Amino acid sequence: MTTGIHEDVLPQLEDITVNPDRPLIITDADEVLFAFMQGMELFLEENDLFFDWASFALHGNIRKKSDQSPLASEKIPSLLDRFFAEYAHRLPAVEGAAEHLKKLSETAQIVVLSNVPPKYASLRKEGLVKSGMDFPLIANIGAKGHVVNYLTKNLKKPSFFIDDIPTNHGSVRKHAQHVHRLHYIADARLAKLLGPAEHSTARLDSWPELHDHIQDIIDKE
Repeated sequence: MTTGIHEDVLPQLEDITVNPDRPLIITDADEVLFAFMQGMELFLEENDLFFDWASFALHGNIRKKSDQSPLASEKIPSLLDRFFAEYAHRLPAVEGAAEHLKKLSETAQIVVLSNVPPKYASLRKEGLVKSGMDFPLIANIGAKGHVVNYLTKNLKKPSFFIDDIPTNHGSVRKHAQHVHRLHYIADARLAKLLGPAEHSTARLDSWPELHDHIQDIIDKE
């Protein structure tokens, strides 16, 4: 670890050039750009499992079809690993994501900051390219605050962070409080299970809303 950033993430950051004179949008991928839960439900179906929708968490909600019992917690990491191996490159894009990012890219830089396992980063990149979102990708490990601070520390224009996970908003608030933190959950079923992230600056419910919110802040600068 260096400055709170995982040693496998630092080389990726060094490959990214940030123009200090342009706004920067740092966006998560799963449930922001890609319909993670749609893909997950297909994957679970293929493995005689289902998602219970009792809460936002994977643990406790992935259940066996045979007896409705929850999958043991220790089996979830390997299940997720298989999911990314099979689906990271073919998850459906969230409606409006590519269209509105393209519009925003006319005035802002865009970086995808995803906690996809680094060994599947090339598959995630393939999915981004296929979906019309060929932006720089960072396969992150751990909390995102230090990485967001690294990317925005010399920026003279507004910066934005889009993510579905509340703890990531808390991390960014702690380490990069100057960044606009936008809470967005693409899947309406998941969104109903979770209120606005405590440490976000806004909760938005669609890509048109995200676009207008970001563009309005940029235009006022």
